[in-house]
Amino acid sequence: MPLGLYISVPFCRTKCSYCNFASDVFSRALFENYVARICSEVERSHQTTRQMGGLLESKVDSIYFGGGTPTLLDVAQLDRVFVTIRQNFEVTRDAEITLECAPGTLSGEMLAGLSRSGVNRISLGVQSFIDKESAAVGRLHNQQTVLGDIARLRSAGVSNINIDLIAGLPYQTRESWSRSLEELITLKVPHASIYMLEIDEDSRLGRELLAGGQRYHAHFVPDEDLTAELYETACECLNAAGIVQYEISNFARAGFESRHNLKYWTRQPYFGFGVDAHSMLSSDGKTGAVRFSNADSLEKYLAKSSRERTAVSPESALQEAFFLGLRLNSGVDLADLAARHGSRELTAFRDGISELISDGLLERCNEVIRLTARGRLLSNEVFQRFVADASTVGT
Repeated sequence: MPLGLYISVPFCRTKCSYCNFASDVFSRALFENYVARICSEVERSHQTTRQMGGLLESKVDSIYFGGGTPTLLDVAQLDRVFVTIRQNFEVTRDAEITLECAPGTLSGEMLAGLSRSGVNRISLGVQSFIDKESAAVGRLHNQQTVLGDIARLRSAGVSNINIDLIAGLPYQTRESWSRSLEELITLKVPHASIYMLEIDEDSRLGRELLAGGQRYHAHFVPDEDLTAELYETACECLNAAGIVQYEISNFARAGFESRHNLKYWTRQPYFGFGVDAHSMLSSDGKTGAVRFSNADSLEKYLAKSSRERTAVSPESALQEAFFLGLRLNSGVDLADLAARHGSRELTAFRDGISELISDGLLERCNEVIRLTARGRLLSNEVFQRFVADASTVGT
């Protein structure tokens, strides 16, 4: 099964108030050392695989540069990473090669470099087409910047474009959200990602909301009910426009589903490089797997801190198959799981599935179970039930 590669670039022009990723504003003087460290990791991937006890596929059909803002690197630095990848892996001719990009960072030189490196998919972190909402969370672009980037991408031959939007930003209303959705649909991009604002202690805005404060425009954040309503509105509008939901947060026109992200949700192998990058490789060619991750701070990563490793048991693999597979609108095929994991192992989840169906969070059609619309809003509660039920597997 072809491998997916993920390259983490944790550098930002500014740290958005809602961001809970391992990214930040760093001196450009660090960029070259970071690229060298990434390339060294790629070159040592076979050795790392042996140390972790996994199996490494040499053929790669998806590469994803995430961040942060990968386009803050120089063109020569990105070229170096691409060359190192191709020297150490067999990248298929039809590989999906994605780069995340903050609007306003796509210079002509960068576009030419990305084309030369084979980048054929761009994910734009728009978050909102309403300038006031974007500015409130620290985004440095405006609507016109986004429109200009998309026009230049298409002129450069890149038509596979994703746009990220976030429901629940400060100052957001039903009317402003509808305007953002209308703009997205009008642009006729083939893919969209719709996220609900996460409120946790890992972002400045999240901490302020939990504390009941007013910094970072926290007192203008919509309440949970309105945020959920905005998400549901997005589902309805995008589906009606032919940008069909295929995962909790992802929507695509036919044939433009993210190949790389599908690897995560269907438990296909992927290898991550860089700060806080995660990997999952098969360990026996069947259901067994090993997961490992890099340090989640730039300082520790550059200091070559050891990776965290977790062996995925057959029981954990089954648990993952449920809560990852249920993220997809296509759902989980119980007959397929029984064939791969054993019908006896599935019995531990039978009562939980029945209760979730009764609660209106799951629906079942023959042997396939999937989240309902309400279940997608409460997906963490659904997934937690499968984690709890997994403790009884094999007992």
